[in-house]
Amino acid sequence: MILRRTPLFNRLPLLPRCGRFLSRPQRRLSSTAAPSASLKGTSIPAPWAGFTSQLDQIAPRFDINADEIDVLEGPKEFYETLKRKIRNAKTRIYLSTLYVGKTEHELVSTIHDALSKSPTLKVSILTDALRGTREDPEPSCASLLASLLVDFPERVEIRMYHTPNLTGLRKRLIPKRINEGWGLQHIKLYGIDDEVILSGANLSSDYFTNRQDRYHVFSSLRVSDYFARIHHAVCSLSFLLQAGDAASPASRTLIWPSSNPAPNPLSHPKRYISAATSLLLPLFSPSASSTPISPPSSTRQKSHATTVTTTTTLYPLLSHPPTLNTELPALTTLLASPALHSYTFTAGYFNPHPNITSSLLAASSKSTATSKATLGTVLTASPSANGFFNSPGISGLLPPAYSHLSLRFLQRVRHANANITLREWQRGVVGYKDGWTYHAKGIWAYFSGGDAGVIGPGVTVIGSSNYTSRSYGLDLEVGALVVTDDEVLMGKWRREEEGSRKWTTEVGEEELGAEERRAGWRVRVAMWIVKVVGGSL
Repeated sequence: MILRRTPLFNRLPLLPRCGRFLSRPQRRLSSTAAPSASLKGTSIPAPWAGFTSQLDQIAPRFDINADEIDVLEGPKEFYETLKRKIRNAKTRIYLSTLYVGKTEHELVSTIHDALSKSPTLKVSILTDALRGTREDPEPSCASLLASLLVDFPERVEIRMYHTPNLTGLRKRLIPKRINEGWGLQHIKLYGIDDEVILSGANLSSDYFTNRQDRYHVFSSLRVSDYFARIHHAVCSLSFLLQAGDAASPASRTLIWPSSNPAPNPLSHPKRYISAATSLLLPLFSPSASSTPISPPSSTRQKSHATTVTTTTTLYPLLSHPPTLNTELPALTTLLASPALHSYTFTAGYFNPHPNITSSLLAASSKSTATSKATLGTVLTASPSANGFFNSPGISGLLPPAYSHLSLRFLQRVRHANANITLREWQRGVVGYKDGWTYHAKGIWAYFSGGDAGVIGPGVTVIGSSNYTSRSYGLDLEVGALVVTDDEVLMGKWRREEEGSRKWTTEVGEEELGAEERRAGWRVRVAMWIVKVVGGSL
């Protein structure tokens, strides 16, 4: 993560629902009515029923079974699970990621072996063009993935998304090391056959060993098919990697196929944005969801019933600047729910979009001496768990900058009389033995259930977004908001949340304002310059 400039048109206010191109609520397309969720074993309506009715007007809806969701604990389990599923793949592998580490030969070899074993298997990999070619002509993400094209040219597709924000003279002048600051393909979707993993993790060694993130496995054909449509839609808006001559790396090229439904973003950025919006909008409109499936037999209605009930609902979320954003209105709707009892909000790089900051404060503020405020907890990386800790150059200013932003947030918490605590995650010191970094992002939300007490977490949000102005102004992001009243799934989410809290310590204004944590003049000047030029952390 580096400093990124926010273009002028991205400073416009975000409109509700699917950005400014969706002017009115659309009904969910389904052959059966969507039932109100109910607490298992009771007749009390689920406290988030009103909240989900609002989400139905924002995003597609998929009613699934709770046992179709699994939660992985850490990077090693994520990597082993990913490799195991790839080895057993039969028909398709689709991987959307910022980049594949240039030394991830084991991962690429696993994909190669799967292709050799299953002649019906097809592989599609989407990365970011700027990040994926940064090291060229030296070994890079592109050169590593090109090896798959050499051996399986008919069954492997490598696509690289290029932001329309970096073109012409600016593209020629901006150094490769920082050019990704003008926008990225930031989606993380890892689909294998009938399953898909949603995460914030990229595909490189630290994300497989000592960088903590979140990883949810959805074992649902409908969900995997849907995210595959998203993946392939973005692929069609991206450059195609051609391997060229295996003996001549210089012959490797990125081309813009004539079959792409949009013009080249480097030549026609405005037309590209318009065409991309037209392609993606139908996929994220409320009507894009399909008929709910039947739940497990233990909860299935009798054969003559016309309504099926499921315990879990998934809402896919998108940010495609500057035209589409379903994630931001979904999050603000969640935080404004009257039934919300408490939440844990986490972001490794804590600098939330102003609308999210306002929603966090509003949810947890006491308007009167007797009013009940939502309990809020924020988890973020400590400076020594930030991936840029002790980095050379300007990137080394990022950890103290984020500390300064945390201090400013706590000052706003105090002025708003909000019931929010800030906790910093630290597990060793990055760069030293047993040192980890923290990259997790998302929300766990608990609800007041009347006589049933506090329920939850009944809602979680997971995906690629860091919930910053950058996420909603420059980068391509996909995530999901999932709602459940299933006790087993709630338990999985609760253990995940507790695992994230395990390595945290509460910090306050005094600690963040101490001499050793105070942002120096270089940090403040750098932050001021970024603000002046329209950028953000």
